[in-house]
Amino acid sequence: MRGRVLVIAGSDSGGGAGIQADIKTITALGGYAMTAITALTAQDTNGVHGVLPVPADFIRQQITLCLADIGADSIKTGMLGDSITIDAVCDALEAWPGRLPMVVDPVMSAKGGASLLADAAVSHLRARLLPLATVLTPNLPEAEILVGYAIADQAAMHRAATTLLDLGVPAVLLKGGHLPGDEVVDLLATRAATQVFRAPRIHSRHTHGTGCTLASALATGIAQGLTLADAVSRARAYVRAAIASAPGFGAGHGPLNHAALVDNEAIAALV
Repeated sequence: MRGRVLVIAGSDSGGGAGIQADIKTITALGGYAMTAITALTAQDTNGVHGVLPVPADFIRQQITLCLADIGADSIKTGMLGDSITIDAVCDALEAWPGRLPMVVDPVMSAKGGASLLADAAVSHLRARLLPLATVLTPNLPEAEILVGYAIADQAAMHRAATTLLDLGVPAVLLKGGHLPGDEVVDLLATRAATQVFRAPRIHSRHTHGTGCTLASALATGIAQGLTLADAVSRARAYVRAAIASAPGFGAGHGPLNHAALVDNEAIAALV
C-alpha cells in the first residue's frame, strides 16, 4: 500500500460514486484512502433523492485530524455543495504547513441531473478552491459553467482548456465524454503543452461515478509519484476497464466494477 490520499467529498449511499467510489478506486490502485465527508446523500442508480450537509466545523476537524496523524501525499476534492463548505475546506488546507498536490473534481451535478453545487457557490469555487488545485478535472457541462460558454466540439475543448488555465490552475484534465461520437477525447492541458488522449467509446449505461473514479485514480497516481501524464494514462485505463466489466446493477445509471484489473501492470498494458 503506497500513496496516502485524503478525499474530501460527499457520500453516495448507492456505492457507485462519491466517497464510496473514491475509497474503492484508491484501494484498487494500491493506495491508502482517508476521507473527510462533506455531505450525506440518499441516492440510487436513478438519481439523488436527498442531501444532508455535514457541519463546517466537523469537515475541518476531519481534514485536520487526518493530516496531523496519518499525513497525505495528495488531496482529492469532490462534492462540496455550497460556499460554507468550500470555505471550511480551504481554511483547513490553507492552515496546514506546506502545499499538498490536489486534484479538484468540480462536482456540480449527479449523473441523473440533480444539482450538487449551489449556483451561488460557483464563483466561490473559482476564487477560493481553484488557486489551491494542482489539476482540475471537469467534464464538459462543468467546464461550460466555469468558462461561461458552450463547448460543442474538440476545437472548443482546446479553447476551454486555455480559459480554465487562465483561472489559475497549473493543469486541466478536460473530459470529453459528453461530446457525441464513437471516440472519447480528453485533453490534459498545462501552460507548456496539451496532450490529447483518445479511446473508443464504451457504449454502456453503467457509468455512474466515472468522474469521481477518474479523479481519485489520478490523485492516487500523483500520491505514488507518477508523472501527471502517466497518472492520467493509468487513471483512464482503469476507468475504461471498470466500465467494460461493470456488474450491471440497478435500473438507471449503474455503478462501475471498481475491482477491475487491480494489478497495476495489467492496467498499464491498456494505456
